[in-house]
Amino acid sequence: MHKSRLQRGSGTATHPTGRAVATSLLAAAALVAVSGAARADGTDDRGAGVALAARSPGMLEPRLPGYVSPALPGDVHRSSGLDVLSEPVATAGEPLHGLASELDETSYDIPGQIVVDARDDLDESSLAALVRDFSLTAIPTALASETRIQIATVEGSVHETLQRLAQDPRVEAAEPLAWVRASFAANDPLLKDQWHMARVGAERAWDFATGRGVTVAVVDTGIACEDHGPFTKGTDLASTECVEGWNFVTKTSHANDDQGHGTHVAGTIAQSTNNGIGAVGLAFHARLMPVKVLNESGWGTTADVADGIRWAAEHGAHVINLSLGGPRNSKVLQSAIDYAISRGAVVVAAAGNTGGRVQFPGASDGVIGVSATDANDKIARFSSRGQGVDVAAPGVNVTQQTICNRGRDKCEGYPVYSGTSMAAPHVAGAAALLVSLGVSDPRAVEDALRAGARVVDDSDGGKLLYGAGILDAAGSVVRVTQSHIAVRLLALLVLATWVGRRARKKEANATSPWQASFLLPALAAGPGLFFFAPWLLPRVDLAVDVLARPIADLDLLIGASVHRWLPLANALIPLGLTSLFFSVKKLRPAIAGLSVGTAAYLTSVVALGEVAGPLGRMALVVWCAVNAAACLWIARTNLSTR
Repeated sequence: MHKSRLQRGSGTATHPTGRAVATSLLAAAALVAVSGAARADGTDDRGAGVALAARSPGMLEPRLPGYVSPALPGDVHRSSGLDVLSEPVATAGEPLHGLASELDETSYDIPGQIVVDARDDLDESSLAALVRDFSLTAIPTALASETRIQIATVEGSVHETLQRLAQDPRVEAAEPLAWVRASFAANDPLLKDQWHMARVGAERAWDFATGRGVTVAVVDTGIACEDHGPFTKGTDLASTECVEGWNFVTKTSHANDDQGHGTHVAGTIAQSTNNGIGAVGLAFHARLMPVKVLNESGWGTTADVADGIRWAAEHGAHVINLSLGGPRNSKVLQSAIDYAISRGAVVVAAAGNTGGRVQFPGASDGVIGVSATDANDKIARFSSRGQGVDVAAPGVNVTQQTICNRGRDKCEGYPVYSGTSMAAPHVAGAAALLVSLGVSDPRAVEDALRAGARVVDDSDGGKLLYGAGILDAAGSVVRVTQSHIAVRLLALLVLATWVGRRARKKEANATSPWQASFLLPALAAGPGLFFFAPWLLPRVDLAVDVLARPIADLDLLIGASVHRWLPLANALIPLGLTSLFFSVKKLRPAIAGLSVGTAAYLTSVVALGEVAGPLGRMALVVWCAVNAAACLWIARTNLSTR
């Protein structure tokens, strides 16, 4: 029996205390998070596919987020030491060289606070007179003895006060006091050429997630992931962790890339980033799993791809990228996809490069099919389109490192490739970011990607080209983070109120939950002690990432497979602490807070419906309900004074 052949999906070559205070604390924290998030914010043949593109010439102009510059003049085709052929039907644009400001100048101003820089020769009495004359409450800065700079609180109109100060000869400058934040900007020199990473909001997304604990399988031609024989690990994959893979061509564990396609695809997902060389990857803290199913010519069979999908799912892949395709709607392939999804893996596939109908597995059930766009957000003319396109992503002139000379002699470079093969790994990388935030159900991941996508054409024809829209990784991770915070804070507030009332009903002198010793552990277990961190500091830093996570999400740093069992989100931990420290009265509020925070987290798991339980949805709901109830009982017990 003949087996259908699958070709790689890329085109040709061309990332205080008291109830009121406590309630105000929670409300203010929620407001900060929400306001910060608001700022961040089918055809049957080739001819029919081209006709569909022709029927949609008047694309709606994209509504770009602030971090994307719409000005992209000129065509660019370049090579970095490799022979590169230009895709004849693809258009290209000048790479984005920077990010536009997403905030206006006043958005970080601190209300009622100004900075007054008095003349350096002003003596203390004159400086005090200046403060009195303007009815200011002033605090000197650390170097005020040298600079005469004061931080002042204004009663009344800040604008009018600044205008008056500007006219005073004793003042050199007066301006609003404003917040600044740490910004992560990768130092990889080719980032400026990776217009596609700016287009999906990579740098903003990195404030919220970098893919820690997630394994992404690249089912392809292999990856330059190891030094073995004539093959070497890619220079720009040096700090990227690769887990063991499998080679279905040679039937060995050495899935080395002898073609170049797989390494280029893998780079978009998890290229080593901020290492001062080369390019960046979208989920650069994720682990790569090389699964070689295509030979050195880029061809394979449906049977091998199906085996590769199954093998990846069985060996811990949380996201599976398939930058390959063919016209055969294989039942064997569909069965493997169903199996992977049943094990909680997110499956992403290229739509194909026929310009006609979506190829398989891009069009297979349960797969996130990805079409390709250029730097002007136009559908690439080579991109397949129609039923099966779920989301679009950049796929023209994509820069990443890959091998040359069949992977021998450490031959490598940074070519630009075009194809839906290059679009799919952007979506796989974004999926890895979401999984690292605890969104482990494949349907929930797809929903989050679709919800965050930028709509460029909402007509029926536009949906066949772009699906839900063009990938916006930043938009998706911000939405998910914001929803997590809102639901967990609300659950925490409701459950703390309920537990406090139940405790007082049982005992009039029960300890109140509205105190720091209760609330701090409750925040740590519920939304995370520093849940607001991504709006102030990037979670690229491991310490920031740890502090921003709820206790129950810390196991994600080990691996998403561990997190599916929710080992840190159950009643056993507060129960164990109660059995050990119940006699220490001062520790009881903290244990009670930890218990209520855990219950709030478990409540959010059920309410959000984003977690894939290893034993199914019903078992997960029962687990969460039983443990949340037990945590509330433990909390009420610890609030007792007896």
